[in-house]
Amino acid sequence: MQLRLAALATAIVAGTGIAATTAYPDEIKTWREQRTERLTAPEGWLSLVGLHWLDKGTHSIGSAADNDIVLSIGPPKLGSVTLDGAIVTLALAEGVEASIGDTAARTAPLVADSSGSPTVVRIGQTSFSLIERSGRYGLRVRDPQAKSRSGFVGIDYFEIDPAWRFEARFEAHPAGRTIDIVNVLDMLEPTKNPGVVVFEKNGKQYRLEALDDTGDGQLFLIFADRTNGKTTYGPGRFLYAPPPVDGKTVVDFNRAYNPPCAFSAYSTCPLPPPENRLDVAVQAGEKKYAGATY
Repeated sequence: MQLRLAALATAIVAGTGIAATTAYPDEIKTWREQRTERLTAPEGWLSLVGLHWLDKGTHSIGSAADNDIVLSIGPPKLGSVTLDGAIVTLALAEGVEASIGDTAARTAPLVADSSGSPTVVRIGQTSFSLIERSGRYGLRVRDPQAKSRSGFVGIDYFEIDPAWRFEARFEAHPAGRTIDIVNVLDMLEPTKNPGVVVFEKNGKQYRLEALDDTGDGQLFLIFADRTNGKTTYGPGRFLYAPPPVDGKTVVDFNRAYNPPCAFSAYSTCPLPPPENRLDVAVQAGEKKYAGATY
């Protein structure tokens, strides 16, 4: 009887002051399933097959080798793309079956991902859209038949451990503060930095600078730790914490996940800032991806 009550009782996580109910493992398992669904969706990160940076001027585009921009998808001669300042315009060639966003126009400007929802150019089941990074513009190409998607081998995880779930203190920065974040292409991007989260593990205090990349109050944490390059992805991992309430949030490393660059060479992942390099082995969350990145 006592064992049954113990199994159903709320377990207090040592050193965190957080109550983790017996439903907690199921919550993490559900999160993992949803994470895999997003990753493997037809237009998820595994569908990336190209990233083409644009130079100023007008360039021919298509799958034929004599184009200025050679795509791995679509017709031999898709049309032309023009970069003029911060304006990118696509002109479809006559007879090409493709659509530019939700317009019927054959020539139209492309909205980049940095300006909201990017314009998606669809060619059958394949597509591409415009991205902007540090003032540079590129075409990100997707194909649901990508080898990285069809060859996906699943994600390995550490065992679910509530001891890696922390009630963290949130220390707000002055409004408008930014922090410089470098991405894998060595581009520098000033990013909104609303504050820092502070938590304790085994009597030692750790701090992580939080980013705001969604505008909904969630705290985006890019961190590195002592497992990187061994059991986890070399450059680091990502984690979201819920919006702070009364100066508190939850940092749950069981929800730490690999950046898109762990799965595809055509992504532009931000790297952990120096302040977010933890001197501890975070043995929770996603492990290193075992499959090919193509």
